[in-house]
Amino acid sequence: VLCNASLSLISFSLCSSRCPPASADDDVDLEQLVNDMNSSMESVYSTQTDTVERLRHSQPMHIKAVRNLQEEHQLHPASLPAIPNPFPELCSLTGSPILSPIQTSDNYIVKVWSEDGAGKVVEIPADMTTRDVCQLLVYKSHCLDDSAWSLVEHHPILGIERCVEDHELVVQVQASMSGDSKFLFRKNYAKYEFFRNPLNFFPEQMVAFCQESDGSIPPSQLLQNFLNSSSCPEIQGYLHVKEPGRKSWKKLYMFLRRSGLYYSTKGTSKEPRHLQVLSDLEDSNVFTVITGRKLHNAPTDYQFCIKPSKVRSDCKELKMLCAEDEQSRTCWMTAFRLFKYGIVLYQSYNVPQQRKSNLSPFTAPVRSVSENSLVAMDFSGRTGRVIDNPIEAQSAALEEGHTWRKRSQRMNVLGSPSPLHPSSLSTVIHRTQVWFHGRIMREEAHKMMIQQGQVDGLFLLRDSQSNPKAFVLTLCHHQKIKHFQILPCEEDGQVFFSLDDGATKFTDLIHLVEFYQLNRGVLPCKLKHPCTAVAL
Repeated sequence: VLCNASLSLISFSLCSSRCPPASADDDVDLEQLVNDMNSSMESVYSTQTDTVERLRHSQPMHIKAVRNLQEEHQLHPASLPAIPNPFPELCSLTGSPILSPIQTSDNYIVKVWSEDGAGKVVEIPADMTTRDVCQLLVYKSHCLDDSAWSLVEHHPILGIERCVEDHELVVQVQASMSGDSKFLFRKNYAKYEFFRNPLNFFPEQMVAFCQESDGSIPPSQLLQNFLNSSSCPEIQGYLHVKEPGRKSWKKLYMFLRRSGLYYSTKGTSKEPRHLQVLSDLEDSNVFTVITGRKLHNAPTDYQFCIKPSKVRSDCKELKMLCAEDEQSRTCWMTAFRLFKYGIVLYQSYNVPQQRKSNLSPFTAPVRSVSENSLVAMDFSGRTGRVIDNPIEAQSAALEEGHTWRKRSQRMNVLGSPSPLHPSSLSTVIHRTQVWFHGRIMREEAHKMMIQQGQVDGLFLLRDSQSNPKAFVLTLCHHQKIKHFQILPCEEDGQVFFSLDDGATKFTDLIHLVEFYQLNRGVLPCKLKHPCTAVAL
């Protein structure tokens, strides 16, 4: 349409300008007329090209994501008047709360669960160790601070868990866990117990050294051989190994060294040509299996496994192992930790000891309750004396129990009947203690003792399932859990509690526990470590 209009306009102008009147001259210069027509067409095409260019510029254009403000200011130097900005703090990147860049912190969110199912969320930096997180949780939960608190890496789908070492970074451990895994906050008294009693953790028949030694190795030398990187100790013995992809187990003779875990293809041979590597120690961790023996068809209850760090939720990649008893399982798992971390474990063990020695004189005194530091004393005279005769010491302990009972009887005579009368208070006062767990089953008590480390003197008290008026003392000794019934007995109208059929009587369970924390009595060992369940 545009071309037709232009052509008609041109033809009209040509007719009006070039064509002379008919009356003047009838001859027409055709060559001149053709030249004029060509020049007119060129002007039409140029006009049309300019119009198309203008149309082409009016189409949407691509705008760059990042503009060069300096070039825009150079292109439009005086396009805007110089008006002062009334709100400069809103337009500057540093002062504006909207335009300022977001400050990304290096903190991470970690959720920790307690044994009662409650959870607590903490925000920690990337370089925070397990010990620091435990100290933070102890502070937030108002718990009694000691070195036994631990973080447990729990995998419910795999059915395994382990105590995270104090020096490990919590953020790195959390990065290697799957979505269903979680951290548990509980006590583990066996975490460094092998430094105090190494012979209980490393039986003589399971420990071997490259250098021949005459006679038994002293405990200090035993640990030095494990911590010294130049020595070559090893743990040896039979283990049941689960065959990959099957539920069957095979009994093999195993060797645990610094380089890894090996099994012998020919009996108990240690020759290199008969040894096959089962797992390394560098990129693996040792876990306790908590699902029971039925799930994996295990031959015994003492299962453990080696989990590579890259494995998250694949059971096929786990190296499932099974020991003959609890002592041998503890030996294998403790040696695995020593071989992997070495002197770092000893340094973590020494940190709480140094902290206690650096306490100010205004803090509460810390008393050692070691077996060798407690002796029977007689304070009946002007000065105290040590009782050397065991029979006399036992009679003194019985007399002390009778003294406590008489003291309580005097309180009953002098006191008046009230809701806080000792006779009624003695039946409920123990429920406020951390070692009392109420009406829990025997199996649950076993589970709690195993989780918190089966060390000598670990104990708890619970209600008896068979006798509603009685209680049960659950005690661990030599990695075996034993139960002792506490029976009530009535005398002169008052109820007492006794562990030894009335030979030693106590007005309440708190007196009973305090007595056996200082005196072994009929128990295999003294009460040392209360089995505690904390609520976050």
